[in-house]
Amino acid sequence: MQNYSVRLESPVSKSFRCQMAANSLDIDVEKKSVHELNVRADLDTPWNVGLIVGASGSGKTTLAKHIFGDDCFEFEVDVSKPVLEQFPKSWSYEDCQNALNGIGLSQVPCWIRPMYTLSNGQMSRAIAALQLARDDDFVVDEWTSVVDRTVAKSMSHCLQKHARRNEKRIVAVACHYDVIEWLNPDWVIDCNKATYVDRRLLWRDYKREEQLRFDIRRIGRESWRYFSKYHYLSDTLPGGRIELFGLFHGDNQIGFQCFANYTPRKAGQAMKMHSNRTVIHPDYVGLGLGMKLIELTSDIMHNDGYDVWAKFSSVPVAKAFERSENWKLISVRRFTPEPGQKMLRKSGMRNAVKTYSYHYEPK
Repeated sequence: MQNYSVRLESPVSKSFRCQMAANSLDIDVEKKSVHELNVRADLDTPWNVGLIVGASGSGKTTLAKHIFGDDCFEFEVDVSKPVLEQFPKSWSYEDCQNALNGIGLSQVPCWIRPMYTLSNGQMSRAIAALQLARDDDFVVDEWTSVVDRTVAKSMSHCLQKHARRNEKRIVAVACHYDVIEWLNPDWVIDCNKATYVDRRLLWRDYKREEQLRFDIRRIGRESWRYFSKYHYLSDTLPGGRIELFGLFHGDNQIGFQCFANYTPRKAGQAMKMHSNRTVIHPDYVGLGLGMKLIELTSDIMHNDGYDVWAKFSSVPVAKAFERSENWKLISVRRFTPEPGQKMLRKSGMRNAVKTYSYHYEPK
């Protein structure tokens, strides 16, 4: 355990109006302009995630600099460039991909366009991914202060998972207490109370009290125009028979799911419906909602009498399907055209890209 002490002192104006304000309350202006913070904490025992929390003016930033150095917040990004171009040159594409997916920025279009075009939530995730690429520890100030509080929780959950998976040490400095459950830190310094809480033995088995509630509803085609820009492959819906579902957080639709019939129905057999066009809004990525949406809607379709399949080329989705007991891998195919041959669009395959085919067989 070590003692950490900071003293914040600000000058007080001697102007007539400021003197009138001070005299109206009969306060000791010199005393009120000084803030001292003393806390005893163990930052030597191994840890991955730390949190310094408190209201504005409580000394969070000053304490972080006192503990981790005056340059702990120094980190530059070029918002005119895509995030993918700003990882270390020594990193492979797979390294960059894993960092971005791990922090919850999984939409490829967000990787390749200038960072200034990203939303606040996307920008925060991109910067966090770049910081996680550093060799040293990093401290991030004003963590989630500019995003919606639900988005803040999703970002915090992604950050702590990725830090622990990659054995990184990160410290979030925040003014909001609602991120504690989702960041699930190894230790917390509360600057409002000048207290330190060691959670190293708690985080692994910790169960959040707060639960986010989402609903699945049948929908029409209208919202695809909004969600299509986040889909990794197609901006159109399949032709023929389709069934559509939306994932909602309150009245806000944050997910889209489609099932489509690709093959003629044979007499005496259930109609085959393929899961596709699964999209989760970028602000909500990292909570495992994509696979949950696929599983629950596939169960609805299965109970309605359909023969449910899934065919896709997204590797992250394939890995999620591997972890599920309800899907059986039927085939992995790679269409490689002959010299001069164009892609056979009717085959549903893209040149030199693996396509995974799964059948829904609920346990």
